Amino acid sequence: MLDLYSVLGVKPDALEDDIRRAYRSAARRLHPDVNGHPGAANQFRDITAAHEVLTNLTERVKYDNKRRQIGTERPYFTLRVTPSARALPALNETQVLYLLIELVPDPTIDRSTTSTPLNLTLVIDHSTSMNGVRLERTKVAAHRLIDQLADSDILSVVAFSDRAEVLVKAAPMTDKNAAKTMITTIQAGGSTKIYEGLQAAYDQNRRYAGKNFANHIIFITDGRTYGDEAKCLTLAERCNEEGIGISAMGIGDEWNDVFLDQLAGITGGTSQYINSPNVVQRLLDERLRSLGQAVAERVTLSLAPDPDVIIENGFRLSPSAQPISIESDPVPIGQVLAQLPTSAIFTLQLPPLTEVGTRSLIRFAVEGDILWDRRTNYRLVADISLEVLTNPPIEEPPRIILDALSKLALYRIQQKAAEAAARGDIREATRKLETVATRLLAGGHTELANIAMAEARRLSSTHAISEEAQKALKYGTRHLLLPSEE
Repeated sequence: MLDLYSVLGVKPDALEDDIRRAYRSAARRLHPDVNGHPGAANQFRDITAAHEVLTNLTERVKYDNKRRQIGTERPYFTLRVTPSARALPALNETQVLYLLIELVPDPTIDRSTTSTPLNLTLVIDHSTSMNGVRLERTKVAAHRLIDQLADSDILSVVAFSDRAEVLVKAAPMTDKNAAKTMITTIQAGGSTKIYEGLQAAYDQNRRYAGKNFANHIIFITDGRTYGDEAKCLTLAERCNEEGIGISAMGIGDEWNDVFLDQLAGITGGTSQYINSPNVVQRLLDERLRSLGQAVAERVTLSLAPDPDVIIENGFRLSPSAQPISIESDPVPIGQVLAQLPTSAIFTLQLPPLTEVGTRSLIRFAVEGDILWDRRTNYRLVADISLEVLTNPPIEEPPRIILDALSKLALYRIQQKAAEAAARGDIREATRKLETVATRLLAGGHTELANIAMAEARRLSSTHAISEEAQKALKYGTRHLLLPSEE
């Protein structure tokens, strides 16, 4: 049940004047006439609906009675926001503020004893380049995945090259041997047309897709698709609208990492680099485990900055590190896992702040489905304000933010090195790779440091960063952003 008092930011015993005052305050910040951000429009609709109920005496009594009958809702997860500064200086110039968003699962929840119902579609590239150990290891991993499914879980399997074939139609997994036999028949051949495979996967997954399942497509490929990337991304948007997630796994170094990042990111899924066929099974196991043991599914984050505040960028840190697109709202986050917080960091550009006092900045609204407890549209709201002071105390940002920014800077430097090499600025690319190598070495990441240094030495003769090294550095520095396993 949506907490209308929380939406408006008032207490349950608030007087009508307090409710109207809160609504007017929200309107000055988020009304579409004053704020063009899509998140502001989305959240203002909820605020308006809450205001209409709570200022109508009859409707408010009905709502309060229902609220009392339900009682206090279990906090499946909480929304925690940590700013890089607790107070802002009064300055007549723009400032940058970082906000760490954490969705923290209730530590008393034991997800090891229950499992989320799965509606899973496995999509396997069997083009000619997959021939040999890549395809064989993928088939073995698929067999193991099937063994771990419950009889009530839904599975479909699609194999594709230049055409797609549905090997296992979406259905409860009551005959695992039959499904494994069909996967065994896959033979390599043909070219790579990802749209064909993705369309067939979508058609199968949507047959059972609904609020009562974790609906997910896991896509495994080793090649690039040509001419159909835009169609794939449009289809991914449709999947997101219908609550179907996509996780993409690229084997080797010939696939388009930027494209697979976009494909997965649209739905809040993950994009992963498989540098050796031997790790396909481990990654599939991990993905299946996270889908089955999640506290929340289909989690989205709506961001509504004040009219003069700009969201520069966002980056999801855990449970998988990946850039966040902030072009539309709400932002798909994916899941909240039982083992660790789901976190992301956002960079805000603030306007000149010359007035001393409390200053509102941004409003967050998180929503997700708690499948194992049959609770859909679980929602949390956080409205962020900070004090503006003439002389705020000098203090370092919280350690958790400094650590995230340091590792994120490393990821972005290697990205800039790849961009410099692509435009022919070999000197700049070399310098950045050397910087990456030095920082990695200082952090004890010797293997990645050696890759960066080797590419820096070779650039003068090759004039390009190898695909293998580029992916190793990109996904390797991303991996450093994940919480320590210690």
